[in-house]
Amino acid sequence: MSSHLSYWFKQALEMESPLDTQTLATDISADVAIVGGGYTGLWTAIMLKQQQPHLDIVVIDKGLCGSGASGANGGCMLTWSTKYPTLKRLFGEEQAKWLVEESEQAVYDIEQFCFEHNIDAQLYRSGTFYTATNSAQQGQMQPIVEQLEQLACNSWTSCSKPELTASTGSNQHIEGHYSPAAGSVQPALLVRGLRRVAIQLGIKVYENTAMERLEFGSPAVVNTPHGSIYAGKVVLGLNAWMIEHFKPFKRSIVVVSSDMVITDPIKKQLEQSGLKQGASVVDSRIFVHYYRDTKDGRLMLGKGGNQFSFANRVDPMFNKQSQYADLISRSFSHLFPELGQSEFAYSWTGGSDRSVTGLPFFGHLDGQENIVYGFGYSGNGVTQTRIGAKILTSLVLERQDAWSQCGLAKGPLGYFPPEPIRWLGAMMVRNAVRRKEDAEDREETPRPWDKWLAKFAGAAGKADKVE
Repeated sequence: MSSHLSYWFKQALEMESPLDTQTLATDISADVAIVGGGYTGLWTAIMLKQQQPHLDIVVIDKGLCGSGASGANGGCMLTWSTKYPTLKRLFGEEQAKWLVEESEQAVYDIEQFCFEHNIDAQLYRSGTFYTATNSAQQGQMQPIVEQLEQLACNSWTSCSKPELTASTGSNQHIEGHYSPAAGSVQPALLVRGLRRVAIQLGIKVYENTAMERLEFGSPAVVNTPHGSIYAGKVVLGLNAWMIEHFKPFKRSIVVVSSDMVITDPIKKQLEQSGLKQGASVVDSRIFVHYYRDTKDGRLMLGKGGNQFSFANRVDPMFNKQSQYADLISRSFSHLFPELGQSEFAYSWTGGSDRSVTGLPFFGHLDGQENIVYGFGYSGNGVTQTRIGAKILTSLVLERQDAWSQCGLAKGPLGYFPPEPIRWLGAMMVRNAVRRKEDAEDREETPRPWDKWLAKFAGAAGKADKVE
């Protein structure tokens, strides 16, 4: 494993040292084999074990649990409320409302789970601010808020400019809304905490155990370098790595980077700035900026939509310094000029498995009733993986309920063009978005060509920002 892990995962491993890991070294049998030891796999394992304690459940991960996106993301606990228009368009008003409500409830459920199981994940349910930092971004949230109000499921309140400045730590926000159903978490501490709980429940966890091949049948066989798992049911929670094993999914997502920088501790300056401790702040551009503070007084700033992987190669996105640190540094200076930060303690990058809809999808692999999968969280999975685990749990237990029958459980709802068209198009759109948003930051009118191309990245509006 690369020595340049995400800041979060490095911190989590240091707190956990010495590591106690097991690697599969023989053939075994299990009722359920779960491939992928991130949020999706561990939440699913825990839910299955809690609901069916007799099940023999095995989780494997090719590295350490959480060494992928679950331990590298920004740690912003956001919901699907801003994606309501997309949810309504895809699934209808009733189900869209239900999914919004479930995504908000998941924030509270994760908080309660951490409390009950003594997981110190530095979780703050301090809410989130969705803001505008230039006049072109103004007004994007209001139509969504009005629709949620009509459904009696709105958690957002409008903030005045002074309120925003007093709470977000930056005077660059000119409009914003606040929801208490959100917050932040140290993502690697959460996933490592889930691993501990899973083991305590009697779930077998094997790390540094990669799936080399999956054989269909009853039982299905998960082959690893030093042993095979003969399983009645298999759950695939591989995030973007699904496409490396199962080619039919190659065009169902696009792997796009999210890049982050973090400061040295500047607790006094943050207190003076007024930034609400633990709150997540997200702006309204297409490739969003997002930021939050940390328990030890650092400030993390991330930006989505920087690197698009050719042929959707995943590994180059992880465990390395961000090549866009200078770009993010300029954003940092724009948002927080009074902090005078020209250098950062750490930078890193991670890959996001963005689907066509901006929503995850779940289903049975190639019609195999005993093999289920879920991925495509599109940079918005810290909270939503718990919902994904509910869907996968129902699919594994063969329940006919709201989770197994929901619109998210019907596989991919769209595909990207093949290579090289996909990558070339993505780069054209990305560059157009950058030019458009740079012009808007200067309060200038973007070129018509850039505005037209940018629509391909944000065609569904606020619901589909790239985080």
